[in-house]
Amino acid sequence: MRQKLSYTAGVIVLVMVAFATSPAEAQTTAPGPYYPTPSWDQKIPAATRFIVLSNWGGAAVLDRETGLVWEKSPSAGTTHFSWFSALGYCGALSVGNRMGWRLPTLQELASLVDPSVPSPGPALPNGHPFRNVESAGYWSATTHAEVAEAARVVSFYDGSVVNGTKDGLGYAWCVRGGRGADAQ
Repeated sequence: MRQKLSYTAGVIVLVMVAFATSPAEAQTTAPGPYYPTPSWDQKIPAATRFIVLSNWGGAAVLDRETGLVWEKSPSAGTTHFSWFSALGYCGALSVGNRMGWRLPTLQELASLVDPSVPSPGPALPNGHPFRNVESAGYWSATTHAEVAEAARVVSFYDGSVVNGTKDGLGYAWCVRGGRGADAQ
């Protein structure tokens, strides 16, 4: 047992040395490969939760808590979308030379919110690596259960979840991985 533990600790140190110059750097950026072990019941501090994917040109971020890959810099500040346009935008997006992006579900998008951050936000965990996140509403792929022309929106102003009419305007923050809930 002792030999097995020693071997495991040695592998961890070698991986950290191969990918970075310090343990802190190894936790925030790495060239891959990435083997997330997501578990929605764990809470990981932002300093080690998010890894900027350097072999994707630093344009994407792995969330170790959920296993999802997010755009490092969402559409905020550049373009407002209707819900329908946001779906199309994410579906055609290429980040880090990768396709396969989609609009996140309400639960996925809300997993980024830190409710302890006061208004006017953005309501993200302290130390997050994201850029250009507006304190505004971002579309989720989740439609309102009883109102066909409405979709759920996560406000990064205060972390609230509201309904938005699908022809209204909001921001898109695309995600990769996971399963999604609504047909897109």
